[in-house]
Amino acid sequence: MKAEATPPRGFRDLLPADVALRSAALATITRAYTAAGFQQVETPAVEALSRLQSDSGGENEKMLFRILRRGLDEDAPLPPRDAADLGLRYDLTVPLARYYANNRAQLPSPFRSLQIGPVWRAERPQKGRFRQFVQCDIDVLGEPSVHAEVELCAASLRVLGELGLSGCTLRLNDRRILTGMLDGAGVPRELHGRVLVAVDKYDKLGAEGVAAEVRALQGLEPAAAAAVVGLVEGFGAPDADAAMPAGAPEEAAADVATITDAVRRLVPGARVVFDPTLVRGMGYYTGAIFEVAHPASRSSIAGGGRYDGLIGKLGGVDVPACGFSLGFERIVEIVDPQVLLPGRRVVALLHRDAGPVAVGLLQQRLVADGWAVRAVRRGRNVRRQLDELQQQGATHHVSVSGDDPDQELAVREFTAG
Repeated sequence: MKAEATPPRGFRDLLPADVALRSAALATITRAYTAAGFQQVETPAVEALSRLQSDSGGENEKMLFRILRRGLDEDAPLPPRDAADLGLRYDLTVPLARYYANNRAQLPSPFRSLQIGPVWRAERPQKGRFRQFVQCDIDVLGEPSVHAEVELCAASLRVLGELGLSGCTLRLNDRRILTGMLDGAGVPRELHGRVLVAVDKYDKLGAEGVAAEVRALQGLEPAAAAAVVGLVEGFGAPDADAAMPAGAPEEAAADVATITDAVRRLVPGARVVFDPTLVRGMGYYTGAIFEVAHPASRSSIAGGGRYDGLIGKLGGVDVPACGFSLGFERIVEIVDPQVLLPGRRVVALLHRDAGPVAVGLLQQRLVADGWAVRAVRRGRNVRRQLDELQQQGATHHVSVSGDDPDQELAVREFTAG
């Protein structure tokens, strides 16, 4: 029987070329955010289950990978809630809240955090969605004003620019505006969440689709449904700069205007629009929220917002907080490898009858000249071998004969095609 060699469903192996591109993207992101004053931190992959299930992670809490308690009797019947006490993190925000509460005395205020690492969600695998993926988060903790939002948005747009992703659109909204909009329409607070789920589908369903879902909501009075539908029908295109809706709190509207103006001035050419249909699913957002769209991606490639109440809820100390997360997996799908990996110099050192010392010394000579070297034994079908080496990322090749480490090296570039 043939052994099963594929990874578990929802997980994947990464080939060397994939790892090279991802590493280059991560290096660019880390360098740019560090230059903007963010300090990199690390948190464990595992957190207490009670913290991960604190009603702060929204739908993600339903996709937890739980870890069984140590020392359980294999034959003991236990319900899942009693069999596990730890879980794999499903995002980086909840771990950051615990991290800050635990290390606050040793951190500056405000604290600008950069956190990059894998997260795990037991969701249904599909194209572009995996059960293990990388997140890149920056957060400003301890800054109550829109200085934090401006800093996060400007820094992230610059990072995307350094990744070669031009043509991005920053979409802005505020949860206070959404609340005011629904209050003004007569929607009871207990139905806000369900109405916002429908509004959040505006870019996919359009005004008519959202209207149908709103009218179908049980418990929503017809007059309130009609008022919400009227608002949605006046929103315009998702990528257009919309007018501020009726019922928007003055402070929230002013914050959106300040963020928009500041980011446009700090990042020349930045496209920033107010989008009243932007909701973002996490229930912990309390103020400004934002997403970044790119023409090459059907989904947003970054997003975040202000979450002032979360750290107090999870860490016991109220701290204003705002964060921005890059959708790393979506970003690496659309970046141009030539932008991130320019001028690669990888030479394949083909040898047949050279000993290991001679091969090692020849390799050292090439490394000293600035080459990355892959030493391979020359095969019978050299043409086919060279084609394979080029497909594997080699840019040049050199053949040597004999055991002389001082022989002349004629490095040749692969021809196009």
